[in-house]
Amino acid sequence: MKRFLLCALAGLTLTGCAGLHIDTTHTSKNQDSRVLFLVMHYTVGDFNSSLKTLTEPSRAPVSSHYLVSESPPRIYRLVDESQRAWHAGPSYWKGHSQLNASSIGIEIVNRGGRKNPDGTWDFAPFPQEQIDAVIALSRDIMDRHKIRPDRVVGHGEIQPRSKQDPGPLFPWRQLAQAGLIPWPDEALVAQLKLRYEQQLPDIAWFQNKLAEHGFAASRSGEDDAYTRDQLIAFQMRYRPARHDGVADAETAALLDACTRPDGLKFARPPERAPYTSRF
Repeated sequence: MKRFLLCALAGLTLTGCAGLHIDTTHTSKNQDSRVLFLVMHYTVGDFNSSLKTLTEPSRAPVSSHYLVSESPPRIYRLVDESQRAWHAGPSYWKGHSQLNASSIGIEIVNRGGRKNPDGTWDFAPFPQEQIDAVIALSRDIMDRHKIRPDRVVGHGEIQPRSKQDPGPLFPWRQLAQAGLIPWPDEALVAQLKLRYEQQLPDIAWFQNKLAEHGFAASRSGEDDAYTRDQLIAFQMRYRPARHDGVADAETAALLDACTRPDGLKFARPPERAPYTSRF
């Protein structure tokens, strides 16, 4: 009796208590992966400093599932995909919050952005061979977990108040050309831009569209700092040449296209089976 009570208090562990049998004959078809999102980051440091930050204890411990070095590129798994890595922070996308629990994080070695004396920012490019490795890794992760293309995001998109990564030089369009994510239809964007040059929507329209796209958008009806941060994150992805947070006609056209059923196109069909989720 005493031994039975000790086993119960210990949680009936398989190693400590004999006799517990779990029948795995039947498997439910009503399930999918716990991983819903793939999040891209840059490290703001070289490989050695990035590896130390992501693997050793600190006052504000962080980690990611993968780290991709520069040249030659090498992919390091730092956290098993079955475990939660601490990379997303207080995040939100498309109705989901606290994305650490439902995402895989890829940290890309890159020094990130540096502010110049004149207030402008200088960002470091990504070597093509490093991007090739990121695309191959992303495809593998997305295929295994059936991650929806609209859930491949940057850290700055899910946490725009405090993050910019992977920055304006991360080539999102190459991921689109590889069939991983959709891209706004260029002909439609050009057509919509002409319309919005004639009459620009008010800031409330931009906030509604940002929310529809996936952001935890402000509904203040004012051109506040939070809205500008989200516009910067959106522009860094779809219009990286100018990411000033200004709600202009081209940004309106891109937002409109991104929130239309027919506004996003694949350069080629995704290399995976179609996937829909209830969640």
